[in-house]
Amino acid sequence: MSTTTSTRMSTITSTRVSTTVYTTMESPLGRLLLSGVLPEDGGPAALATVTAPGQKYALAEPADGWILDPQALAEPVAQLTAYFAGERTDFDLPLAPVGTEFRRRIWAALDEIPYGTTVTYGELAVLAGQEPRMVRAVGGAVGANPLLIVRPCHRVLGADGSLTGFAAGVDRKRRLLELEHGTLF
Repeated sequence: MSTTTSTRMSTITSTRVSTTVYTTMESPLGRLLLSGVLPEDGGPAALATVTAPGQKYALAEPADGWILDPQALAEPVAQLTAYFAGERTDFDLPLAPVGTEFRRRIWAALDEIPYGTTVTYGELAVLAGQEPRMVRAVGGAVGANPLLIVRPCHRVLGADGSLTGFAAGVDRKRRLLELEHGTLF
């Protein structure tokens, strides 16, 4: 099992992309849809989205023009598989999420939440350099996180510790937290 708790990922910010690829994988949350972008320089695919069936604000099927390429996304699939098996506590992947500067700042703060721990929306706001009173805006950014599981939005709780909001459903959030805590949450 990996002992590192921080997530090591680089974010690709270039808009020059030649191809969007996708694959699917089975998981305890259902069939996940992963998409990535192949950079023009021929480097590895940068992960753009990870979505679960029925997830709010997310594609349930590949978009027109996406190309099925399981090999291009083999590393994200391998890392997610290891995570679900309890063998991995962090991710080390190039990322290519699309969002506003504010959302990207909140998503980057999600990366700082260690495996097996949780924070409140107010604590996440502070972690992202925002005022704690920005919880609604922070919650909106968390809900728009395109990288389910990889960017651990499931580790964010309500101010009273309740399992509030999760684009893929509160039951799935509970399952992820139970996986990380090793107990019923």
